[in-house]
Amino acid sequence: MPQTPTNYAVGFDIGGTNMRAGLVDASGHIITSLSAPSPRTTHDMERGIFDLVAELKSQYPVDAVGLAVAGFLDPECETVRFAPHLPWRDEPVRSKLEDLLGLPVRLEHDANSAAWGEHRFGAGQGADNWVLLALGTGMGAALIDNGEIYRGAFGTAPEFGHLRVVRGGRPCSCGKEGCLERYCSGTALVYTARELASHGRFPTSPLRTQITTNPESVTGKMITSAARDGDELGIAVVSDFSEWLGETLSIIADVLDPGMIIIGGGVSRDADLYLDQAIQHYSTRIVGAGHRPLAKIGTAKLGGDAGMIGVADLARRVAV
Repeated sequence: MPQTPTNYAVGFDIGGTNMRAGLVDASGHIITSLSAPSPRTTHDMERGIFDLVAELKSQYPVDAVGLAVAGFLDPECETVRFAPHLPWRDEPVRSKLEDLLGLPVRLEHDANSAAWGEHRFGAGQGADNWVLLALGTGMGAALIDNGEIYRGAFGTAPEFGHLRVVRGGRPCSCGKEGCLERYCSGTALVYTARELASHGRFPTSPLRTQITTNPESVTGKMITSAARDGDELGIAVVSDFSEWLGETLSIIADVLDPGMIIIGGGVSRDADLYLDQAIQHYSTRIVGAGHRPLAKIGTAKLGGDAGMIGVADLARRVAV
């Protein structure tokens, strides 16, 4: 146990299945972490957060607590308006948790939290205007503008993943159809693989055989692994994904003109398969192609810990 306080904060990454609590120091290092199943009721969720913080406090001095939430917050980050996989609905979570924990609490959107972590300690260091594009089950995004998180007038910006890019396209869990994340995400890999397999092409592809035999068993990771192994269907799916990512990068560049776009999320682990092709496509699709600078494109450095690290750092600022 440390003998003197070292400005620790606890950062929570709260998902629909599990919640993780990381004890983070002022340099962005996770000293230790705990996890527990995500409760299904408001009372149990808040009690679960209390229990994890209490366990960490029994061993280390804790100055503040931050929560990275996959959902919509108000602009002041006081209230969780809606989180599809969590029980809070228009709930004043920050004040309730401060009363319960007796510590300063900071709420933040999960993508914003990850972007802040990368901004302070990862791939975004030294850049004041850049975008994080988080590619996982869906597509998340965050904008760092002049060194600060940009959230828009009502706290929901930027939602690139739910721009409708195909009229009458693939149905999206948000209620619309043809959303960008349906074509550029881990879920999109599976959609595309099933569609291409149904066309009767790639007769020698083991991936196509797997899809035909048991379509529900196919995952994005299975598809990227197949592409690495030279499976012709896997390669075609990744190529389609690359073009959609290039389109996404060009949209971001044309709307925001950032100096850098960082690719994060689970799909970023396979960036070597698709990123060069995506950048090439992006370079030809932006307005003024060939006559304007391109944003620097890279991958995140903090991986799945970025949200915990970022929101802990934000919470620490509340405690100062």
